[in-house]
Amino acid sequence: MRLLIMGPQGVGKGTQAALLSKHYGIPAISTGDIFRYNIKNHTELGKEAQSYTDKGELVPDEVTSRIVKDRLAHNDTKNGWILDGYPRNAAQVQALDQMLEELGTPLDHAVALEADHDVLMDRMRKRAEQEGRADDTPEAIAKRLKIYEEQTAPLLETYKGRGELVAVNGVGDIDEISAKIIAQLG
Repeated sequence: MRLLIMGPQGVGKGTQAALLSKHYGIPAISTGDIFRYNIKNHTELGKEAQSYTDKGELVPDEVTSRIVKDRLAHNDTKNGWILDGYPRNAAQVQALDQMLEELGTPLDHAVALEADHDVLMDRMRKRAEQEGRADDTPEAIAKRLKIYEEQTAPLLETYKGRGELVAVNGVGDIDEISAKIIAQLG
């Protein structure tokens, strides 16, 4: 099973990716984790990514895509994977399509978790308080949600058009949400 897990920040992607990973016995792969791993281990890709982050810049799509492709080629992904945080824009969808074709591993589904804006804002405010996350100010949260709506949410139509989209309400009991996703995946 090869899955994308998509949705706005605070909707529960990481939580659901972990539960689906356990259920299907496949790795949950977060692009943030891949970046941190490569930077920490001073890989060539990590050094290249860090050259941008050190300047406070976003890592370009081309570098991000190479890091994702490298991770998807590892042995633990042969039976599938769950990708969280990628693709984030149309250029990354094209890059993902190309890399999956090259790897001979087609995508099975894109799982979209959905929640109202107010619910997301409330969840992230609580997370900021509990975890002490300095990057979860109301302004920063609103900015990230706006970027998601502008750049990433339109991608869901691409996957819907391909018949790959599974949309699930991301509000409610965590285990019930997971069960709904699994039921829709078949």
